[in-house]
Parts: sequence; structure tokens; C-alpha cells
Amino acid sequence: MAKRKVPLLNGEYYHIYNRGVDKRNIFTTESDIERFTQSMREFNTVEPIGSIYENSFRKVTRQTINHQLGNQVSKLVEIISYCINPNHYHFILRQIEDQGISKFMKSLNGGYTKYFNEKNKRNGSLFQGKFQSVHVASNEQLLYVHAYVNLNYIVHGLVGVNGEPISNLIRSSWNEYIGKNKNNMCEKDIILGQFENIDTYKKDSLAIVSEIAQKRHEFKNFLLEE
Repeated sequence: MAKRKVPLLNGEYYHIYNRGVDKRNIFTTESDIERFTQSMREFNTVEPIGSIYENSFRKVTRQTINHQLGNQVSKLVEIISYCINPNHYHFILRQIEDQGISKFMKSLNGGYTKYFNEKNKRNGSLFQGKFQSVHVASNEQLLYVHAYVNLNYIVHGLVGVNGEPISNLIRSSWNEYIGKNKNNMCEKDIILGQFENIDTYKKDSLAIVSEIAQKRHEFKNFLLEE
């Protein structure tokens, strides 16, 4: 297996992204989005689960045993933020197990491709090759890339007058960060711990995204626009 140009190291943060082959839409219904976000939760574990279908039969038993023993599920990565658009996705991930990002993304992309192909009676690749990765090397970059990922639909102009995404086929961790939902998908402390309050966080994030949208070329070294 060829080595990646960007090594994926434990404890480091990475901007991860990919898009549909031939720039095609990979999420066409809300059920697709729900399946993908379910996969984000269930495949983020050191313990192999097989498929989501197989996992559904043993999940309750495993959760009961873990609860009784006081065990915590060992994750492959920490999800810091994400945005799912109709034809591509973005994550910021922190690797916490050896090869954690690669294992997580392999299960996520492979499982979703199988689901999508079976549902739509198609064959072949769904994603444009392997996922892309960019090392987020400093805290300043982390704050910028986090805002870019969280509000990626704004960068692409997929936003209505109320500031919300214009499509129900867009999901983002933005609402989790500002307290509009209680998904608890993300590890938020590394970001929110740097702001006085949510209002300051919102103001700074929106300012960063506005700057990126206007001067995208200046940030290409760590954003690598899809």
C-alpha cells in the first residue's frame, strides 16, 4: 500500500474531505444523510462491527455489557467538526488510535458506497478516489479550518437569507456548536474553550468564513478547495 504524502499521526488534527466521482451528488435524499451520519457514529470504534445491519443485532447486547462493566467504547478518531453537502463532505478529525483515520474513513466510505449502490441499483466507485487529508499544524489553522468546515455551505453560497442551508441535503456540526441541537457527535472543547461565550464564537466563526470566501486563494495551502 502506497504511503500517504501526509502521514496520519496520533494526536494530530487533519482536514479530511472527498467528493462524488465525476462531481456527482452522493446524497440525494434525507435518508442518505441519516445513513451517513449513523455510519459516522457506528464505525468510529476500535472493535470491528461488520456492517451497520449486522451491528444492529448485537448493539443492544454489547451496550448492556459495556454499561454493566463500566466500559467505554474505544474510538478511532475524535470528530471535531463536519459538513455534509450534496456532492462532498468535510471533516476535522483528531486521530487517537494507530491508523484510526484510515480505518474510520475506509469503513465510512465503503459502507456508504455499498448502501448507495444497492439502493440505486448501480455498481462501481461512488467517491473520487481516496479521501484527501491536510495536516492542521497550528491552533490558528485549526480555528480557521474549523470555521471553514462547520460553515462550508456558506463558502459555497448554499445559504438562505436566514443564514440556514438552502437544502435539506446539507448537514453541519454548526448547530451542535451553537447549542441548537444535542447531537454530541463532536469533541467541542478544543474549539469552544478558546472563546468567552457562544456569541463570541459565532461572531468570530462567521467573520472567518467571510474572509475565506473573499480571499480563498490566500488560504489554499491548508484548505485545498475540493
